[in-house]
Amino acid sequence: MTNLVVIDLGSNSVRMQISQIDDYGGYTIIGYFREYVRLSEKMGKEMILKEEPMKRTIQALKDFKARYTQYDHVVVKAVATAAVRGAKNQAEFLKRVKDEVGLDLQVISGSTEAYLDYVGVVNTLPIRNGIIMDCGGASTELVWVQNGACKERISIPIGSVVLSQNYNLADSISASDLYRAMNAAGQKISTVRWLGQVHNLPLIALGGSNRTIAKIHRRKVTDDVDELPDIHGMHLPPHYIFNLVSKLIVMNKDERMKIPGLAKNRADVIIGGLIPISLVLRNLQISEVIFSNCGLRDGILFEYLRQSRKE
Repeated sequence: MTNLVVIDLGSNSVRMQISQIDDYGGYTIIGYFREYVRLSEKMGKEMILKEEPMKRTIQALKDFKARYTQYDHVVVKAVATAAVRGAKNQAEFLKRVKDEVGLDLQVISGSTEAYLDYVGVVNTLPIRNGIIMDCGGASTELVWVQNGACKERISIPIGSVVLSQNYNLADSISASDLYRAMNAAGQKISTVRWLGQVHNLPLIALGGSNRTIAKIHRRKVTDDVDELPDIHGMHLPPHYIFNLVSKLIVMNKDERMKIPGLAKNRADVIIGGLIPISLVLRNLQISEVIFSNCGLRDGILFEYLRQSRKE
């Protein structure tokens, strides 16, 4: 029996998933934990991780370690994505994590992040053709799935925290700031040439901002927390998302914080987080949106299981 601990350090949050793997390769997820650390806060154009976000993150990693060290036969796979990937003081931060937590963080490339998203999705949803979109705090991953295979993949440097902080989208939003943010995101997305070849396919949406759409929707379906429909595999039409984004844009931060299904600590970055999916839906004439609760962390799990079977 192995307890596989997967830690995913993003720009907005750090998450840990613990899976118990039996001797036959079967697995059960026995723990899932999340802390909002906002690691990319105030990185700015100089791309330097600031002291307070680093301290918050290190403390969260210490708390995670206190949990997983209670188990026997632990294997830890810890990865860092866009915020650490782009930080000029990356080496300093990684050393602090090693010295203070005793954890070796692997900084993965955007291409690897996109591939792991793909692995997590296609092993848990019956997707043969579509576009996978993972919008995080500082990057957005796009994957073209054709006949079940990963045909193209890319990571682009736009995300909920970056867009919200750079274009003043945290509270009340002006038309000029929104216009500038959408232009900036649109320019980045337009550099992905293969997107011109894909239209009228389903979009598989993951990442905290995208999943918030599904969380808001299911709270409209029922107020009974025990009866909430599962996000994983939920289908919604594009026009529902356009209407929701339109309503959120005219609200201020306090008003967004009161929306059932929208986490209070995401209210200041949700508009920046929904700009990428809005642009992709509009430009690619997406047929439907399918939400996935599985992505990078599950991709690491399935890759670990695949490697174990080969040994």
